[in-house]
Amino acid sequence: MNDTKPRLILSGFCDETDHLKRAEQQFCAFAALGLKYATLRFIDVGHGIKNVMQLTPDEVSTTKKLLSEYGLSVSSIGSPIGKVKLLDIDDGTNNRFVPFKDYLQNDVHRACELACEFGTKLLRGFSFYHPKDDSPTNHISKVADQLGEIATVVDSFGLTYGLEVEANLVGQTGRLLAQIYDAVDHPAVVLIFDGANLVCQGMGAKEVFEEYLAMKNGLGWIHIKDYRTPQGKTSHVDEESLKNFVPSHMGDSGHEAILRDLAIALPSIEQRMEKRGVVGVFADLEPHVKGGGQFGGFSGPDGFGIALRGFCNVLDYVGIDYSLRAFADLHRA
Repeated sequence: MNDTKPRLILSGFCDETDHLKRAEQQFCAFAALGLKYATLRFIDVGHGIKNVMQLTPDEVSTTKKLLSEYGLSVSSIGSPIGKVKLLDIDDGTNNRFVPFKDYLQNDVHRACELACEFGTKLLRGFSFYHPKDDSPTNHISKVADQLGEIATVVDSFGLTYGLEVEANLVGQTGRLLAQIYDAVDHPAVVLIFDGANLVCQGMGAKEVFEEYLAMKNGLGWIHIKDYRTPQGKTSHVDEESLKNFVPSHMGDSGHEAILRDLAIALPSIEQRMEKRGVVGVFADLEPHVKGGGQFGGFSGPDGFGIALRGFCNVLDYVGIDYSLRAFADLHRA
């Protein structure tokens, strides 16, 4: 590997490889694909499918053992933190509301404890649901206040909270997320770019690039999935009906242009993350190529492999370095 080239560390949401979310099948698929890191989200370690947040101490222990057996490290906890209502208002959605103090003490602390258990410094999260028919700009101040409290807790565990751009949340665009980031102004908070989450709102490649630029000053890592032929701009996305996810080299996000620009910014982003105790800048694949929804998606081992190879081809083309497993990485008895 040429150390003079900008570099991304490859990872992915390993639950996308198995529709039954079985731990061993997920980790086996990632090892076979050559990945060294995985993000944990949904998993079955013998007692049914659970979000990683619901794992018992015994299930955490079993998961850690299996990760070690397959030579995998955890890049981040793919938590649903922040995917709850900001206000206790019936807006016609099924999103739940949890009193914030309870949420902070229970869910946020639990996510932080899990991140420490699994040896990762990164916790993926979101920016809360505003009332469906209201403008997200009306709620930036309250979101920033709550995220500031989350950041304080996360920081006390030595972790970093990544805010993902996603439809229907207050931080549904790069510009809005940048406003939230500036308002929170805490070193434990960074931003996560995801092109598909912008395209599915009706944006084209030029607009997606502008949203990426708005986020760049706060970027901590990126999610890699893409989307094509959206139905046009909408104020609310029916996430369960989304079906046009594609690998990053086939969609409308314009990943080539984004990655060319990111290559220039990577050294400074890497420096920011290393100050937080993170090994570098992750590219977390979340392809959804066989379906996606509000809380997850599925690609299968074949779909994930196609998405990974497509992304590696784009990285090769734009001159960003990465690594997959080599013979020297094999676990031998």
